[in-house]
Amino acid sequence: MSLVVQKYGGSSVADLERIRHVASRVRRYFLEGHRLVVVVSAMGKTTDALLAMARELHPFPPEREVDMLLATGEQVSIALLSIALFAQGVPSISLTGGQAGIITTDVHTKARILRVEVERIFRHLNEGKVVIVAGFQGVTEDGDITTLGRGGSDTTACALAAALRADVCEIYTDVAGVFTADPRIVPEARKIPRISYDEMSEMASLGAKVLQLRAVGFSRLYQVRVHVRSTFLEEEGTWVEEVENMEEAKVRAITHSLEVVKVVLLGVPDEPGVAALILRTLADFSVSLDMIIQSEGREGKKDIAFVIPQEDEGKVRRALEDLQKTLSFEGVKFDGDVGKVSVVGAGVANDPRIAFRMFDALARCGVNIDMISTSNLRISCLIPKDRVEESVQALHRTFISDSEVILCEGS
Repeated sequence: MSLVVQKYGGSSVADLERIRHVASRVRRYFLEGHRLVVVVSAMGKTTDALLAMARELHPFPPEREVDMLLATGEQVSIALLSIALFAQGVPSISLTGGQAGIITTDVHTKARILRVEVERIFRHLNEGKVVIVAGFQGVTEDGDITTLGRGGSDTTACALAAALRADVCEIYTDVAGVFTADPRIVPEARKIPRISYDEMSEMASLGAKVLQLRAVGFSRLYQVRVHVRSTFLEEEGTWVEEVENMEEAKVRAITHSLEVVKVVLLGVPDEPGVAALILRTLADFSVSLDMIIQSEGREGKKDIAFVIPQEDEGKVRRALEDLQKTLSFEGVKFDGDVGKVSVVGAGVANDPRIAFRMFDALARCGVNIDMISTSNLRISCLIPKDRVEESVQALHRTFISDSEVILCEGS
């Protein structure tokens, strides 16, 4: 008997027929003798619809009330799945994030999990029930409902798998696994049978939507084996786990993101501590930055540019309005007509040939590079948004399509 955590995304439970399908899959696992904790997202586009209603009432609704609103989406889906399981003869119980013991910080809309109190879940498992948990949510120490940010159900599932010491965490989605590029853009993209935590983390941070970044972090920290697979197919997907990479640097995947905004602070005082103040202010708003570039100083002034997630643009505008009163910089420019393309793989930034081939492929397409950032696992370029798709296709042809994908040892 194994303990399995499963997560089903919004597309997997988009309507009652799909909920019945998920219930049938859960029932098969139950009849095989597995103990099951099932994490469920809101149905289909429910979260987007709820958020749109809130913003129709107020362009910047109070974040505490946004969390109260959005958390209802998952509560609908967990109750319906539990009812569907009862209809198929499977004992189950649905729990909100708070009832499941998920305790978070009090940063609304982007809370972080502090701990998981698993006693109630184990009690229901020992009673022979399937435990269904609302993804994407938790509660503060004071009992306020919080949400975990986009993709938060993945984080819920991996955090529960870590706390429960589950044998595996299965992430069910509408794709068959992790691919070498988005199959909707690159039809010849290949499924990767096995990928390391580090490579998956980079892919998640760079726009691959198949698994949320914080979920990968939990899995890596607590050594949870993750299986990303399709709700609608029986085949194996992609295993995310600790693996030994080949010593030779190799591009494993091409990722992209259209949901980014370039921000440029113009005429910032060229003084020690100014950059730290800017970053601290944005950190207080829970905004993540990428591709930070500071220009050479001129007449006591400099420009600072960085890239933010599109969803944080409103927060950043408000934060910088207040900061401008303190620093008296000349102005701010926001550019949403940009996108990010990246090559990902262990050691790619240590092989100068890979950077050359990437830049050469973009140049051959006539794509101008605006900003560049690197780590040991990736090279990223900020480019015009309307050139992203063809750039992804060109990079996939350059690094992957014309050669076999080198898998990790043991694959």
